[in-house]
Amino acid sequence: MANILLTQQCVRSCPYCFAKKHMADSEPDDILTWDNLIYIADLMEHSGEMGASLLGGEPTLHPQFVDFVMYLLERRFHVNVFTSGIMGEKMFNEAERVLSGISPDRLSFVCNVNNPDKSSFSELENVRRFLKSFGHLTTAGFNIYKPDFNFDFIFQYVNEFGLRRHLRLGIAAPIPGKHNLYIPTDKMKVMANTLINYLPVLERLKIKAGFDCGFPLCIFTEEQIGKLYKHNAGHLSFGCGPAIDIGPDMTVWGCFPLSNIHKKSIYEFDSMRDIRNYYMDIHHKVRIEVAGIFEACDDCVYREEMLCMGGCLAHAYNHFYNEAENVRFREIYQ
Repeated sequence: MANILLTQQCVRSCPYCFAKKHMADSEPDDILTWDNLIYIADLMEHSGEMGASLLGGEPTLHPQFVDFVMYLLERRFHVNVFTSGIMGEKMFNEAERVLSGISPDRLSFVCNVNNPDKSSFSELENVRRFLKSFGHLTTAGFNIYKPDFNFDFIFQYVNEFGLRRHLRLGIAAPIPGKHNLYIPTDKMKVMANTLINYLPVLERLKIKAGFDCGFPLCIFTEEQIGKLYKHNAGHLSFGCGPAIDIGPDMTVWGCFPLSNIHKKSIYEFDSMRDIRNYYMDIHHKVRIEVAGIFEACDDCVYREEMLCMGGCLAHAYNHFYNEAENVRFREIYQ
C-alpha cells in the first residue's frame, strides 16, 4: 500500500518525529494537486494496488481532504488515513458529515496518539472530539521513543470511544545525520521488556498489539517470542522493507527516515512494482554493507532465513552516513 502525502504541514512537533527534517525542507504551501492525485491513482490502479494510505504532515490540513478521500473511494480504493486527530472546526464538521458513515471495509483511520502528559489541553480536546465521531473506524497508533513508555491511556480511548481492538506499535527511528529522539540499540531490550509486561493487560482487554517495521527479533527472549506469537495468533513480523512514500511534488522515497537520501521522481517509473524493486535493491546493498543494527546481525541465521531484517535501516545508515563517497556501493550515497 503506497503512502500519499497530501501536505507536509503538521499541527504537532513530536520530539521523535522521523519526518521532521523532510517537512522542514518543504515549502509551506506544498500540497498535493488534483492532477497529481489522479496520476497517482491511475498508476496504482494500473499496478493492481487498490489500497491507498493518506499521510502528511497532517493530511486533514489539505483543504480538499474530504474530496480526495471521496474521489479515491469512488474509484474503489480502500483508503487508510494516518492522522493526529487534530482538525480545524470547518474540516472536522465536513469530515464528520461526509465520512463518519462510510463502511470500515472501505475507509479506516490510524490515529497516532501521544501520552496526554506530553500534550496540551486543546490537543487532547481535539483528539477526543475526533475519536468520538470516528472511533469505530480508527486504530490507535503509538510510537515508542523511550524504553520506559506508558500507554495505559490508550486502553481508556479504546473502551470509551469504541476503537478497533488493535494497537499499531511503531518504534522511533533515527534520521541519519540529524537529531531526534529514538530508542538507542543498547536500550532496545529494556523497551522489549516494557512491552512484554503489557501483554497480560492487552489480552485481558482483547487488544492485539501489532508491529510496524523496524523491530529486531533478537531483543526478545525465546519465551517472549512465544508469548508474542500466541498473542498475535501466529502473525508476527520483524520486517523492514521499502514503504513507498509519494510527496506532493511527485517525488518518491523508500521510507521516511531515509527520505533525504534516495529521492526520485515518480515519473521515472512505470509501475508501483518498479518503484518498490528500485528501493528493495538499494536497501539490499545497504544490508550488504551493514547487515543490521547489531554486530551479531552479520551472521544471524534468522536474518539469513528472512525471519528478521535486522532492525530499521536508518540505524544501519548511521554507520556510514558521513563517510566519503566511493567507499561503498555508489547507489548508497545518492
